[in-house]
Amino acid sequence: MTNLNENINYTVVISIDAGEFFESASATLQKKLDRCFERLKINPRNHPNIKSLKGELSGYYRYRVDDYRVIHEINDDLKLVTIIFIAHISKVYE
Repeated sequence: MTNLNENINYTVVISIDAGEFFESASATLQKKLDRCFERLKINPRNHPNIKSLKGELSGYYRYRVDDYRVIHEINDDLKLVTIIFIAHISKVYE
């Protein structure tokens, strides 16, 4: 029997900080981030640019977009991906 929830996409919610970063980004980066958000809706864990984080950030994931990182968390029960923040790699892990 097929699980009906198996094909349901996730909802992506963007935090205020991540939204402010997005709005200030170049049009080119915004387009790439939009593609990232669309991919996260389909499968927030399985993509070559996605890795689970360790240490203090355990429980979070990162999606690589050029020299930027999209840090997100996943709630499978609610089918929800929350974008916590977006930053240049030089600032992400500070």
